[in-house]
Formats: sequence, C-alpha cells, structure tokens
Amino acid sequence: MKRKLLFITGLLLFLMGCDNYYMMCSLNPFYVEKNITLEPLIEGSWMAKIALPTIDSGSSSGSGIWGTADTASTWTIKRAITKWVEKDKQGADSTTFKPENYYLANLKHSSDSTNYEFKVVLFRVKKGLYADFIPNNKEALMKSKLAMSSLFEVHTLARVIVNNNQIKLSWLGADCMKDMIEKKRVRVNYQFVKEANRFILSSSPSDLTGMIERYADQPRFIDWENQKAKLELTSLN
Repeated sequence: MKRKLLFITGLLLFLMGCDNYYMMCSLNPFYVEKNITLEPLIEGSWMAKIALPTIDSGSSSGSGIWGTADTASTWTIKRAITKWVEKDKQGADSTTFKPENYYLANLKHSSDSTNYEFKVVLFRVKKGLYADFIPNNKEALMKSKLAMSSLFEVHTLARVIVNNNQIKLSWLGADCMKDMIEKKRVRVNYQFVKEANRFILSSSPSDLTGMIERYADQPRFIDWENQKAKLELTSLN
C-alpha cells in the first residue's frame, strides 16, 4: 500500500512542479503519544505573514515558498472536540462532548469561499515545542504550499514559538534533511521518489522522535532560523 501511495504522490508532485516543495514530509507522525501537549495560547484567530530566513537564501520575497491561501487567509485554531449522540435510559437523545488532545487549524480567505483545515498535534521534546501538521481536506490544494506539501495525509514538522500574541512557525526543510542524510549525520528510513526528485521519510514515530531529541536543538544540524518555510501568525483577537 505504501509503495502505491509513494508512486501516486511522486507522480502528482512531478505534475505540479517538484521545485515548489520546501518541507520535509513523513508517512508517519513525528511524535509519540507521551510527548503530546496542549498550549491554550495558540487558540484564536490569526493572520499569517511570511517570515524570512535569517541568512538570505535567495527567496527574499517568499515567492514560490507559500501560496496565497497560506498567507492571505485567517487562521482559526481551536482545540478539537468530538461530539456524539446516544440514547439515555429514558430513550431521549443525549449529546456527549469530548475534548481531544490536538487542534484544528482552519484557513479561510475573506474573498473566497474555499477553506481548508489541518490537524495540528503539539508535542514537546526536551525544551522544544513542535507541531505535526496533517491535512484534513484538499479543497485549497492548488492554492496552498502547505497543503501541497502534505499530499495524501503525510506529515510535516514545524518548530513552534509562542509569545507576545504571536506564533512563529519554522518547518523542517527537505534540503536540510537531505543534507543530514547524505552526510550520514542522521539515520532514518526514507523513500526517494524519483519522479519528484525528493525524499519522503518512512521511519517510525519513535525513531523520528529520537532524531528530534538528538538534532533539533543543535543549529549546526537543524537551524530553525534559516529554514526556508517560515510563517509568523499575529493574533486578531
């Protein structure tokens, strides 16, 4: 099944233009259950803008890295709540609500009826806060580089910093990961999608967590300030 998935993903990436991809994708989550955390400060409405790498990477305008749907939409982030209806002892409908341990990020453009949603799982490794993004729908696929980088419900990883009514997001870049793999700095399982000329990680969540533990807090391996895909969310509340 995974081989078929990789083939289809590679074909679509090729058709859409593989040079538009800046985020490292994984078939499995970047987290393990014990590291999941909640951060109420991320809930609310936000406006996104492109954040540039500290070192000029030649993408000073952010052109090609983000789609209009990513940066011209209102991001509404809220904790997911599951609702279901059961019959009580008297036979009447009884509604139960259960807060989940993840968030939903809904992106909606003011002049466009199209909106799309991501499941966002926050987790901590050492002192770092990270987010695992996975798409819930593909309505704005061609308008969002974040959605396009997450075809067929693959995962992307972002470091998260929350302060002063602002959220800073920096995604693990495909080129950064490729460099670590080629220089044998990190050992992870991956598949190379020839049609798209890119890697997709296939390691288990525990192995990916181990990679984060060893390398994510060391700028010489993963320099979060200089990843190409960065956004800043400013509170609208």
